[in-house]
Amino acid sequence: MIIGSVREGRFAPVVARWFVTQAESRHRLQVEVIDLATTPLPYAQQSRPVPDGVYDSPLVRAFADRIRIADAFVIVTPEYNHGYPGPLKLAIDSVCPEWHAKPVGFVAYGGISGGLRAVEQLRLVFAELQAVTIRNTVSFHRVHGQFDTDGNLKDPDTFSAAAAALLDQLTWWAGVLRPGHLHL
Repeated sequence: MIIGSVREGRFAPVVARWFVTQAESRHRLQVEVIDLATTPLPYAQQSRPVPDGVYDSPLVRAFADRIRIADAFVIVTPEYNHGYPGPLKLAIDSVCPEWHAKPVGFVAYGGISGGLRAVEQLRLVFAELQAVTIRNTVSFHRVHGQFDTDGNLKDPDTFSAAAAALLDQLTWWAGVLRPGHLHL
């Protein structure tokens, strides 16, 4: 799982904790969290074309290794100004072949749109990276009103059902695509 927001005071950790609990309830899944707030990536210093998969920066190489070993991803993203955060774009674009033939799901949050405009943009980016995006998405509209002050969902059944649908598809696609991405 990749947490795409790095802003101070962000709501992402609350949403991410809830989703990790959902994913870890499935005993076949191993969840690793990549929090971009604690994953430094350079804005420059890549002298070679990223699609080659050869990275000069040790920070990018470390990030690429984490992406390479994963069979699937869930991106937790807010919507900022009808889009997704810049640091998430930087992370995605920092590596290339490591994304190929892997499924990507989305847990989005925001105001009235629930982050869905950010998700639609991310689908285009991941299509270009030869990844498969999962149709089922978990979307938190007016996110601050969905959780109580302890970070618990006020209506867990609705969102748990959405998470189950996403995880079912993500798991299925990961199983189908794993032989392919291991041979790339």
